Amino acid sequence: MGSNNGYDDEKPVHRVRITRGYWLGETEVTQRQWEAVMGGNPSAFKDCPECPVERVSWEDCRRFVSELNARYPVGGGLVWRLPCEAEWEYACRAGTRGDDFSGDGDAVLGALGWYEKNSGWRTHPVRQKQPNGWGLYDMHGNVWEWCADWYDENYYKKSPAADPRGPGSGEYRVLRGGAWSSSANRCRAANRNDNSPTGRYDALGLRVAVGAP
Repeated sequence: MGSNNGYDDEKPVHRVRITRGYWLGETEVTQRQWEAVMGGNPSAFKDCPECPVERVSWEDCRRFVSELNARYPVGGGLVWRLPCEAEWEYACRAGTRGDDFSGDGDAVLGALGWYEKNSGWRTHPVRQKQPNGWGLYDMHGNVWEWCADWYDENYYKKSPAADPRGPGSGEYRVLRGGAWSSSANRCRAANRNDNSPTGRYDALGLRVAVGAP
């Protein structure tokens, strides 16, 4: 996890062990899915029901997964939730260990996701680009994806080796994956971003997980 060639908050590269299985959404949550659960659509790009929902805060996403658990309980000790940062990066890398996008350079990124050079400065419907090696779409670009963790720029220097869940408190929450407005560098698997839990922007969305609480 991490990159020695990226920003300071991506260092050091360290081995992480995830001991509990989980499922991660094949796509980012779409406007259609959000509206079906929450009864409204906060997105700036409202003309596209299969585009990822955006302008959702971390707190909005917490309410969304709470509503999913109330309406569609998974059972077996499992719940709908946001992925933790380590789960997100593991799924994004899909068994690879490079710094970039299951490959190298903008040409590969352009096949996998929407970012500043090919997005036309807006979101796009999910499943339009190639999936990663594990069949997950838009892990690079389209919208930033909220993770469950509090953000700490120095967390990797003290992160536990097994099942890291981020610091116990903080001011900002973690975002991953880059967005339609992001540079290629920001769409790397190891790149980290953060925002206030109440922040709502047209590049912030989510992908849900199912696993132990």
